[in-house]
Order: sequence, then structure tokens, then C-alpha cells
Amino acid sequence: MSETSAVHTPQAFTPRIFSGIQPSGGLTLGNYLGALKRFAEKQNEGIQTIYCLVDMHAITVWQDPAKLRQQTREGAAAFIASGVDPARSILFNQSQVSAHAELAWIFNCVARLGWMNRMTQFKDKAGKNAEAASLGLYAYPALMAADIMAYHATHVPVGEDQKQHLELTRDIATKFNHDYGVDFFPIVEPLIEGAATRVMSLRDGTKKMSKSDPSDQSRINLTDDADAIAAKIRKAKTDPEPLPDSLDGLKDRPEARNLVNIYAALAGMTAAEVIAEHAGAQFGTFKPRLADLAVSVMAPITTEMNRLMQDPAEIDRILGEGADRAEAIARPILTQVYDIVGMIRSRR
Repeated sequence: MSETSAVHTPQAFTPRIFSGIQPSGGLTLGNYLGALKRFAEKQNEGIQTIYCLVDMHAITVWQDPAKLRQQTREGAAAFIASGVDPARSILFNQSQVSAHAELAWIFNCVARLGWMNRMTQFKDKAGKNAEAASLGLYAYPALMAADIMAYHATHVPVGEDQKQHLELTRDIATKFNHDYGVDFFPIVEPLIEGAATRVMSLRDGTKKMSKSDPSDQSRINLTDDADAIAAKIRKAKTDPEPLPDSLDGLKDRPEARNLVNIYAALAGMTAAEVIAEHAGAQFGTFKPRLADLAVSVMAPITTEMNRLMQDPAEIDRILGEGADRAEAIARPILTQVYDIVGMIRSRR
């Protein structure tokens, strides 16, 4: 019997959630409803939660070092202000745990060029000048897979636009297991749920809310104060028709549908419940109600983020402690990967 087959037998994987956000600055309501709010909620489901600021992904395009540090701390503050408890979850920045980079190289050697060539996000980000893009931007889906598999994560909360990357992670895990005759990596499952998995622009309901939109009126930033939040919702693009009495009435009304979905996510309701409660309302009535709701939820997050950012050393301490806890999970998994692949490791 070979060393590999003797040591690495089929296993039951501990349920574990992993997800990360790139510290590129400008977090929005979309990040809160589509990610941060869900991350906090997952802490109540009896499953280990690991959350990461993926600063290594951020440098696939050039970053000003001072801004990267600031944005990483701001991202950590947003996690905490949104309800992620560093004592209940593991919260850290990616570059403090070297297992991410080490496992990414193994996965670079498992993934196929054809798989990478099909990844649409590289094409979108590199644009017509793909020859000038960094190798990191091309290969970063393998690092994303390593982020997940370094912890044997079984579930990942993702938006619709990240499903392709999760499929690649599944392909890499499957191929690794097949190539080495092991049942070592779990086949991760996506968690896509809720009314506002994809929050759209306040100026164009067909486009995703994004920090890169030239118009600041298109988004609610997590750093916006109560007055700014209310003003942006009141000015949000709508149509002249009242709210319908069923969800079918929102078809071909993207701006109306977006505001209903935002209300539902903020209130913990379904979109159908929102429609039932506000059927027939004109937007002159509905938008102030939505503005009040948004302010009640979002303004305390902004206040708490501002408080946390006054003490960057404390944020760094939290991230460092989280990195130590993450390392304790990832290092034994990576050591087993090296054993499976056939690399000699000193035991001293």
C-alpha cells in the first residue's frame, strides 16, 4: 500500500463557510445586502464561519500601498460594524496566512489553461488590452480556489456573478482528488439566497450597484451619513406607475423591482410581502418609507465603522488574531496536500 493511500482515506468534512471581500474601497449597500449582512447571519447557524479581506487578489491590478492598508482596515471595520463578531467568526486578511499562496501554486499546476481561458471576469477586467494585464489577474481564480480549499470549506456565500469561479473551484478539487486517488478536498456548494443577492444601481435598474459608477448617486456607500442615504433614495430613478399588487407587475420595471428588493432585504421580508404591504403606493410615498428604513439600518453601520477606524491598531490586532486562528486550520491541511503530492517536508 502506498504512503498516500495509507494516510489519506475518504473523510466526512466538517461543515465550514468561507468567503472574502476584496479591499478595493468604496463598499456599498450592495456589498452589505449581498454579502456582509449574510455573513453576520451565518454566525447563528451553528457552522464555523471564516471571513477574509483578500488583499492578495487586490494587487492583481496596481494598488497604492497606503491606500491598500487603509482599505483593508476599512473592510475589516465594515465586517465588524455589519455584525460579524471576530470572537465567533475568524476574520483576517489573506496575506497574513501563507497557505493561500502556497496552495494556489499547487492549484496552478492542477488547473488547465482551457479552464482559465473560459473565465469571463478576466476578459471583462482586462478588456481589449489583455496583453498588458498581469499574470496574477489571469491566474487569480486558482488563488480563489485555494482561499476556499485551504480550510476545506464546504459552503461559500456567493453572488450570481461569482458562480463561475465557484464552478472552477469544484473542477480543481475534483481533478486533484482524481489525479492523486484521494477524497481529500470537499466539492464546495454555493449559498445563493435572499431577495437582494444582486443590488442594482439607483440610476439604472439594469446595472449592478458599483463603486466604479461615475455617478455617486447610483449607490449608497457604507460611509454615507443618514442625510446622504435618504437623499439618494428619494432621488432614485423610478417610473410613473404605482407599485403593483403582485410580483408579476414588476416585470419590465427594473428600477421598481430594485427598490422593492432593497426594501425586502433591509426589512427581512420577501419581495411578495413588500408588494402586499405597499400595493398601489406611488413612489412619492414608497421612497420616503424606504429611505427611513435604509437610514435606520445603515446609519448605525456608518457610525460604528467611523468609530472603529479611529483605532487602526485595534483593527490590526483583530486581523492578526484572526490570521493565527486561520493558520491553525490551514497549515495542517496544506501539510497533507504536500504529502499527497509527494513533497518531502521536515518534521522538526
